[in-house]
Amino acid sequence: MPLVLCCSASAPVPHTLATGASLAAEDHARAFLMSPDATFSCGFRLAGENAFTFSIWYTHAAEKTAVWTASPGNLVNGRASKITFRRDGDLALVDANGTTVWDTKTKGKELSLSLLESGNLVITDPSSPGHAAWQSFDSPTDTLVPTQPLTKDTRLLAGGFILYFDNDNVLRLLYDGPVTSSIYWPNPDHNPFDNGRTTYNSSRMAVLDDAGVFQTSDNFRVTASDLGQPGVKRRLTVDLDGNVRIYSLNASNGRWIVTWAAMAQPCSAHGLCGENAVCEYQPSLRCSCVPGHEMVDRRDWGKGCRPMFAAPNPNCSSNGSAPEQRFKFVRMPQTDFYGYDLLGWKESATFEYCKNICLDNCLCSGFSYRFTGRGLCFPKFVLFNGYTSSAFPGNMYIKVPFDFNVSAPQVADAGLDVCDPNAPRVVPAASPDTLFVTPRKDTKWAYFFVFAGILGVVDVVFILTGWWFLSSKHSIPSSLEAGYRMMVAAGQFRRFTYRELKDATGNFKEELGRGGSGVVYRGVLDGGKKVVAVKKLTQNVAQGDEEFWAEMTVIGRINHINLVRIWGFCSEGKRSKLLVYEFVENESLDKHLFVGTEHRPPLPWRERYRIALGTARGLAYLHHECLEWVIHCDVKPENILVTREFDAKIADFGLAKLSAKRDGGAGGVQLSHMRGTSGYLAPEWALNLPINAKVDVYSYGVVLLEMVIGSRVSDQVTAVGEPLEVPRIVQALRRVVDSGDVSALVDGRLQGQFNPRQALEMVRISLSCLEERSSSRPTMDDIAKALTAYDDEDEHPAYRS
Repeated sequence: MPLVLCCSASAPVPHTLATGASLAAEDHARAFLMSPDATFSCGFRLAGENAFTFSIWYTHAAEKTAVWTASPGNLVNGRASKITFRRDGDLALVDANGTTVWDTKTKGKELSLSLLESGNLVITDPSSPGHAAWQSFDSPTDTLVPTQPLTKDTRLLAGGFILYFDNDNVLRLLYDGPVTSSIYWPNPDHNPFDNGRTTYNSSRMAVLDDAGVFQTSDNFRVTASDLGQPGVKRRLTVDLDGNVRIYSLNASNGRWIVTWAAMAQPCSAHGLCGENAVCEYQPSLRCSCVPGHEMVDRRDWGKGCRPMFAAPNPNCSSNGSAPEQRFKFVRMPQTDFYGYDLLGWKESATFEYCKNICLDNCLCSGFSYRFTGRGLCFPKFVLFNGYTSSAFPGNMYIKVPFDFNVSAPQVADAGLDVCDPNAPRVVPAASPDTLFVTPRKDTKWAYFFVFAGILGVVDVVFILTGWWFLSSKHSIPSSLEAGYRMMVAAGQFRRFTYRELKDATGNFKEELGRGGSGVVYRGVLDGGKKVVAVKKLTQNVAQGDEEFWAEMTVIGRINHINLVRIWGFCSEGKRSKLLVYEFVENESLDKHLFVGTEHRPPLPWRERYRIALGTARGLAYLHHECLEWVIHCDVKPENILVTREFDAKIADFGLAKLSAKRDGGAGGVQLSHMRGTSGYLAPEWALNLPINAKVDVYSYGVVLLEMVIGSRVSDQVTAVGEPLEVPRIVQALRRVVDSGDVSALVDGRLQGQFNPRQALEMVRISLSCLEERSSSRPTMDDIAKALTAYDDEDEHPAYRS
């Protein structure tokens, strides 16, 4: 007789249940079922604020990452919802209002429910041994676990991205959105045989095995980078960015790591950015509107961009003919849009011929032109699946009305990692050789834009009046008024009162840390829903007002995955100046890197490399991609926070300095006093030389070396116990690089478990960062690209033993 779920919270979790068993969402801390070997568990999984799914997950993973979910789109309330194996044999998910949101539609009083060691949740009938009345393997969601087959009757789905077997027996990735649908993997420009596939085998089956091999019936076979390592738990998942990846579970920390990905370039997936939008990877995913367009919904880039001018002539016929209008084209270098070619593509076409095709057809939105020994012309009906890549041998030309002012400020560029995504961006004016004009036939658009211009002037006068009022009330330093006004106009964060933050922090009770510019406290906002870090600036900070406003006007406009986000601020006279940041729960890098105990083992190599790469990307963003050039000036492990997923978050911009020079050029800037921390300071500080972004590069080089050796560079001593100066450290690093053997240098606590190629590259980069002359150091953009190349080339190779 199957086991019945016991009411005791301390009782072991069963792997088989009889009808009548149930579990309430309030008891989500307890699993409903567990596989006999304890590999898998199923039960309620938190999916939002007071929202839950009924899912299966790996028991020993740090988080309940679902490998299967009952009806993923249907979330249930955390109170009064329950999963019930009904007396009639139907497994049902019931919401708080009594509505059945999902069920297996099985019937039979003698049925039993089991979670197998394979991760398959099955309902069986004792009268039909070996036959499942229902099983989760028949209805996968976005994930396959080892031995679970993907067949012609099943598919993996994440958002609008689908992994499935097509009618020609080939495994493909499809974007199926509300407006457009297209296949993007394997390469749709090639036939199946050119992609290494075959259409002959009609069995249509794919399986990930226990060793880490994913093999399909169309002759596709890949292996995880940790192939053959015994006992590794894996999964294959279609992620929300449209890529398919194999993940392996790190047994030491319970976290998932990527060991294979279908596409090296994220922008290869279709539908990521919507219509009239372009996807870029530099070095993280970013969406931007084409010139003359603005975003439809800042929170959902899948909705794409809409034109800021009237639609084409409404008299446009089905064949594209219409009265002639005046248009020009704006060039987008190395950009293309896949699909939706108008009238097919033209081979051996001249540029003028291609341009005229688009001018003569009012259905044409633009054209792609590439010359690789022969001119290829692709007029476009609509603009979907846009991407920019340095490898693309052509340009895209966007068609806009002649009277449209492309160089005027437009809401035309934002995305996942741009500064101030909620504020207007300026699209650079096109150079004369990028504009192509038809003969003047119609001037009616001029009146429309004159009227729009008048309205714009009225808006500007209104906004400036509001700015004057705000600045007169809050005594903003004159040097920072412009930046502050821009932030207020954008409305991307809020001003808190001192009372609000005092209550949120419990009268500044729980201290998280302190530095030269202030003390950080833990706080809770929005009725307990949002944990934040509140930084209270000290009164004795030099130029305190200037530093406060500088920090606010810079950080408040920055948004990048590897930088701590600011949510708001408080300023009530000289008494109180506070900043409100996102809370990063896993402490700072120094706590993980330099403190190893039985409760906190040494930071594994994979996490070190992940943090090194994330930190480089964050600094590269500050130096090269931000709206204004930002120097951090105090890069050190204490200012690199770590998330639960071991992503880096650079903190403490209180010492940042804003420069008018965006290129970090030779001139640099002069700062009023030395900033930073001993042991991480570049030589320029002591020599009183002009300061530029290369001071951050030097500090990063020190941090990078510390990640390799597992201890402070400033703590290194000679054989006789004397402090080891940087020049001698540099000499030692050169010998290591010349020999190519870093084993003696890498943190001994790792016991040889590291990637030698990555370690050698980190030492090379550190050596170049520690150059005495700032001009000889690389840029953070160069560093980020170098680290990314090794991460992509050998994603997660087997560690050295």
